[in-house]
Amino acid sequence: MLYLTFAYGALPWIALTLAFSFGLYGLIKKVAPLNSLYGLTLETGILFLPALAYLIYADAAGQGAFLHTGAVPDLLLVGAGAVTTVPLLMFAAGARRIPLSLVGILQYITPTMQFLLGVLVYHEPFDQHRLIGFGIVWLALIIFGVEGFLARRSQPVAAVAD
Repeated sequence: MLYLTFAYGALPWIALTLAFSFGLYGLIKKVAPLNSLYGLTLETGILFLPALAYLIYADAAGQGAFLHTGAVPDLLLVGAGAVTTVPLLMFAAGARRIPLSLVGILQYITPTMQFLLGVLVYHEPFDQHRLIGFGIVWLALIIFGVEGFLARRSQPVAAVAD
């Protein structure tokens, strides 16, 4: 982050916000006393009223798509909700079963796939500064992963089972 801050002359606040919010979400999912279904139900309930208010506003402003563009887009919008629910339930269930450090590393997969999609498919700009910043992040992840692997290997078998 320091390299990119100096290279571009501004703090990458969006990246930092995403990193902290993803990390905090993973931590909450790890320590929350609710199982995955109840936890997702609670999250959905918390966001229901603000989301409903926004949808009503968007519809009143003429920007709403649901029930205005035809049956196929409406079915795709409803299906998108169902398709999104399954990975969220699986993440919540999995986050409770693996170490928090692994949850953190796994949360780099989606942004990396989105980055690769942007660069390789949509031809987003990818200059030398971004290459160096991306390389530094992944080098740190590799070092962290190797260190964790070596530390676990050096522990007695009984201690690893805990």
